[in-house]
Amino acid sequence: MHHRTSRRALAGAGLVGGFAALLAVSAPALSHHGWSWAASEQMTLEGTIKTISMAPPHPSLQVTAQDGTLWQVDLGNPRQTANSGFTGATTKPGDAITVLGNRNRDEAKAHMKAVRITIAGKNYDMYPERIGGN
Repeated sequence: MHHRTSRRALAGAGLVGGFAALLAVSAPALSHHGWSWAASEQMTLEGTIKTISMAPPHPSLQVTAQDGTLWQVDLGNPRQTANSGFTGATTKPGDAITVLGNRNRDEAKAHMKAVRITIAGKNYDMYPERIGGN
């Protein structure tokens, strides 16, 4: 009986250790998806869509600003993005876009989180509760 208990204890410890390792690896990715990395003031970016990615962990766009800077624009999580009405077929590279959102606190990074995107006069609100502020 003692032998079985030891095996179960070791198997349980392995699961706990594996879970802890998974959390440790996931922590940086999870922290990226909050708002702590973003400035509190909102900005507007006008430009042209270069690429569209609907891949997990969150949809994103690359947008070339009017000054030529290439911006990484994170949209909402897949559910929020779908709820906004935006899909991978909504637009295409080369289309004009206006993005309202919060830029990275590190202004050396051309990276922002979109609250609303506007394409051809239609608004797609990723975070309607954050429009116009925090």
